[in-house]
Amino acid sequence: MEVLQEADLITCEDTRHSRPLLEHLGVSKPLMALHDHNEAQKTPELVEKAKLGTKIAVISDAGMPAISDPGYRLMQACIEHELDYTVLPGPSAVLTALVGSGFPLHAFFFGGFLPVKKGKRAKALLESCEAPHTSIFFESPHRLLSTLEILNNQAPDQRLCVARELTKKFETYHRGSSSELFAHFSTHKAKGEIVLLIAPSA
Repeated sequence: MEVLQEADLITCEDTRHSRPLLEHLGVSKPLMALHDHNEAQKTPELVEKAKLGTKIAVISDAGMPAISDPGYRLMQACIEHELDYTVLPGPSAVLTALVGSGFPLHAFFFGGFLPVKKGKRAKALLESCEAPHTSIFFESPHRLLSTLEILNNQAPDQRLCVARELTKKFETYHRGSSSELFAHFSTHKAKGEIVLLIAPSA
């Protein structure tokens, strides 16, 4: 709250999502949309503002900025131009899902969103089944069943966890083998934001 109150400008993914939060907190500051489609274009403008002393806060709709969200290009520019910055850790679906899954967390791999193409997706999934660490991926609800089908066909006994809508009203954790989760989601359509976790090889 202090950062938001002290900022001269707040960048956010979608002003329609951020404005209600800021109003709730009693923060009234200029907003600028910063998302995947305009981050490259907006970053030089933000750098120039920061050089002139403008205090800029970066927030995202959900999760932590720059983790599969806008912010990476801006962070790179801050480093390149030797601008002061600080990172305040916020909610991250990656770490929340890891702890909630109950899978080993001494070491883990985060692969971002799984590839759209089935062949590349299958390769990433099967490599994760052989890995000595927990593997974590984001997946679209529209592709989850296809992903679980790959695992069911290639590694039916693999331990998985599908974490949905983390920290929200309809949060769920589904744990079980590939075959069990494929059977479940074959009759229960997946909805919401999904994190898929693959347990380490035995």
